[in-house]
Order: sequence, then C-alpha cells, then structure tokens
Amino acid sequence: MKTWHEMRRFPFAIRLLLINQLGVNTGFYLLIPYLAVHLGEDLGMSAAVVGIILGVRNLSQQGLFLIGGSAADRLGARGVIIAGCALRTVGFGLFALGDGLAVLLAASVLSGLAGALFNPAVRAYLAQEAGPRKAEAFALFNVFATTGALIGPLLGSALLLVDFRVSALTAAAIFALLTVAQAVVLPASKVAPAANSVLGDWREVLGNRVFLAFALAMVGMFTMQNQLYLLLPDGARRATGWDGAAGLVFLIGTVANLALQMRITRALKERGDRARWISAGLGLMGLGFVPPMAVAALGPPSGGAGEAALRALPVLAGALLLYLGVMVAQPFVMELIPAFGRAELTGTYFGLFYVVSGIAAAAGNTVVGWAMDTGEHTRMQWLPWACCLVFGLVSAAGVAWLHRLRGLPGQATDPAPATAAPTTAGKA
Repeated sequence: MKTWHEMRRFPFAIRLLLINQLGVNTGFYLLIPYLAVHLGEDLGMSAAVVGIILGVRNLSQQGLFLIGGSAADRLGARGVIIAGCALRTVGFGLFALGDGLAVLLAASVLSGLAGALFNPAVRAYLAQEAGPRKAEAFALFNVFATTGALIGPLLGSALLLVDFRVSALTAAAIFALLTVAQAVVLPASKVAPAANSVLGDWREVLGNRVFLAFALAMVGMFTMQNQLYLLLPDGARRATGWDGAAGLVFLIGTVANLALQMRITRALKERGDRARWISAGLGLMGLGFVPPMAVAALGPPSGGAGEAALRALPVLAGALLLYLGVMVAQPFVMELIPAFGRAELTGTYFGLFYVVSGIAAAAGNTVVGWAMDTGEHTRMQWLPWACCLVFGLVSAAGVAWLHRLRGLPGQATDPAPATAAPTTAGKA
C-alpha cells in the first residue's frame, strides 16, 4: 500500500508522530463525542452546566495554543508533546473517575490545556524534521488523523455498551501509552537560543499582517471541516431516516483519504503554485455542500431502503467532495505556515494560526447552527448548506487575493516577514 511505503521513507521520528496522531484522534473521538450525553443523562446535570464544562475545555485549548507553540520553540517540541499527552491522560482519567462539578471542570481544563500543548508542538516538530518534504509529511499526518477520527467513535460506541467510565479509562490508557512511547523513543529536537523575549516573539508574529490575513482566510476551511461532525451527519440522518447513515460520512472520508491523499499531494506538488491549490481545495470544499441541498428539504423516506439509499447519495457525494478539498488544500496550508517567519518561531506561528482560525471558526459554527435552526423553522433547509458554500468561496477568494498580491511565502524575494524586528531577522 502506497501510504505505508511513503511512511517508511520518512525518519523514525516522523513515523512515530504519525502513529501518535492516530492514537491522539482515536482517544479523543472515543470520549469527547459522548461526553455531553454522559454529563446530562448519567450524571443528571442541566444543559447549562454541561455547556459550561464543554465550553471550559474548548476555551482552555483554543485560548492557549499560542502558549503551547511558544513553549515548543523555547523548550523543545519533544518535551511539550510528552507533557500534553500526560496531561490528557490525567484529564480523561478524571472524566472516568469523577462526578462532581469541580473534578469535571478540572478534567476539562487539563484536557484542553493538553491539546493546546501538543497540537502546535507536533506540527512544529513535523515541519522541522520533514525538511523539503513538508507537504508529503502533512499529507500522511492527515491520513492518520482521519483514520483515528473514524476508529475512535466506533470503539467508543462499542465501549459505551459497557459503561462510559470504561470508555474514558480506555481513552486515558491510550494517551498514557503515547506518553511513555514518546518519552522513551522520540528523539529530542534542537532548540535554538532565544534571541527575543516571549512577548517580543508574539509581537513579531502578530505584526506579520500577511500571515494574519492568511489565518483569517483559513476560517472557511476549519468551519467547513467541522461540519463533518455537525451538518453532514445531520443531513445524512435526515435524508435516510437512519441514524447509522452518519457513520457512512466518516467511512467514505477515511477510505478516500487512504486511497488518494498521497497521490493527490504528490501530483499537485509538482504542478503549479501552492497557493493556487489551497484556493482550489477551499473552493472544492465549498462545492461539497451543493449536492446535499437536493435532499435537504425532503421529509423522511417512505419508499424503504432503496429510496433511503438514493437520498444518501447526494450527501455522501458532498462529503466526498469536502474530503477531497481537504486533501488538496490542507498539506500545503501546513507546509506554508512555517515559511511565514523564522524557523525558530515555527511553533509560535502554528500556535497563533490555531488561535485565530479556531476562534473565527467557532463564530462560523455559530452561524451554521443559526442557519440550521432558521432553515428548519422557515422551511429553508438549504440555508446552512448555502452558508457553508459561501464560507468556502470566500476563503478561496481570500487566498487567491493574497496570491495575486504576491505576499505569500515563495512569491516574494524573501519569505521572512517584513515586520520582523532587525535584531531577530537573522539566524539566532
């Protein structure tokens, strides 16, 4: 299989991080999708309290990405990755063992902080170790992440037949194994001496206006990707009248990813500018929300399994287009981020990228949720799908505009940001 052959061509450290990401997503999606049900039904908490606990986890992660990225730059990505996995082990263990509000809030904070640490650190490590093959490395990263996102819910739903605590302890055990594996065998990466203070680094990155514009342009990518867990599963269930149809969305994405991701990245890498493929991928993601509009307004199927299968086709075709768009754009997005600034600030750039895009994507998800409710009440069921189409086209246009301005890395004579302070522009 070409994916495994490609994986063997990378250094051991990258292969370990790919397996790590498979475990991270398996453990995460084994627990988190079922946490709200556990809190509300098993523990009898109100919707408001459930919202607070889930919100604390999201805020702890999204709000602290920049700290995690800076820690990777200054302390070394290896130690930050290990610390993040260890914290998530503790956090998920508390979800299994605790039923009081204080314990659950602590679990949420630790779980969110863990993601804020290892997410930018893993990407920084990968970018530094992959050298000129960053796009291929991040393409493989996407394959393993997508596979974990399929395995996790399947394993979680099976373990829930026993008990939520068994599911949570299994997730904690996965992160414990990842912690030990990386502590034992993940090589330490070189850490350049800091030439500036942490606040100075942040000012340098925040002063890079082209990078901030690029991060904002990526809002559509994250908003649309999140619909793999909200709008598309809901559309599949409504179109077919079968709850299991949501699983087909993830299945088709995983199969397509395993079969096509590396082929797509290798083919596009040698054909044209990266920004053009990012823009094309974002547009393709947006177009993925067009086919489901054909069945959005239909009621539950009345013609049996045959009609349900026919109604599922537009939704699954849309999911496939969305996944293909991600496969086109995401590896080149991840490859481009470190090129905006100094190599010593790779983690900081990834951290800020996820802060900006994460907060903005949360706003985008709010818009999609509003459109789902409004469309249901006004019989305009096409409305949320149209909103996602607009997100995709606007994001694609934003990247194309930056490309035309020749402001993206690789287009100007010097890929380093013009706003970098004179004392930090050279090698540290």
